[in-house]
Amino acid sequence: MKTIVAAVDFSNATAGVIGMAGSLAKAYGAQLHLLHIVEQEPTYTAYGFTPDEYPALHAFQQEAKRRAAVKLNELLATVTPGLPDARVELIEDSPLHGIVDYVKKTEADLVVLGSHGHGVVVSLLLGSVAEGMVRKALVPTLIVPAPAEA
Repeated sequence: MKTIVAAVDFSNATAGVIGMAGSLAKAYGAQLHLLHIVEQEPTYTAYGFTPDEYPALHAFQQEAKRRAAVKLNELLATVTPGLPDARVELIEDSPLHGIVDYVKKTEADLVVLGSHGHGVVVSLLLGSVAEGMVRKALVPTLIVPAPAEA
């Protein structure tokens, strides 16, 4: 095993994902990639609008990417003492497609991501990245459950 991708969303599942992926990377001598996906900036060109007409959306997107980069680097700092070659990657895409494409690009051997366990209704209405990743898995995929809320 050479490359492990830990897909993080900064939720309460993130600590478990980082912990599990970091432990596996150390055990196998693999490189750890911390991956976060920022949803793509909405576009309204189909309706005849240009991005210049909605500067607030663009500003919001830039701020979301800036904050995500800061959080990714904070997470990186927690794993680099034991994994000095760990890296971060911030991608603008839909979460599921972004993870699948990154796994292909890096030829990862394992993907680790969290599951929130919202239930059937939420999964039906909103979908689940974890469920989609298992269905589209190109490599072994480890789902780490979020801690139960008290």
